[in-house]
Amino acid sequence: MIGGIGTLQFKPAIDGAEAASPGLLPGGVGTQASESVGGSFADLLSQAATKTVNTLQNAEQMSIQALKGDADTRQVADAVMSAQQALQTTIAIRDKVVSAYLEISRMNI
Repeated sequence: MIGGIGTLQFKPAIDGAEAASPGLLPGGVGTQASESVGGSFADLLSQAATKTVNTLQNAEQMSIQALKGDADTRQVADAVMSAQQALQTTIAIRDKVVSAYLEISRMNI
């Protein structure tokens, strides 16, 4: 069976930035607004991951019901195609996040 996805733990990218200037990153940029946006972005990713897992589980259950003879072939095909689309979307988002991370890590500071 397909399991759920746990919460992600983020740690600050700049060590000691809060001690030197609380609430500010180098250059005077405030972290208060970005923390609220970061929290909502993390929530959005968590919800999308949960929805994807639920879609995959539904497709799995429909396939099992079809093997038992309890589900229509069209219902199974719709559930499997929906799961495939959700998985492809999740993979595309993951690839973009990894690409953005790698691009940021290559930046000169």
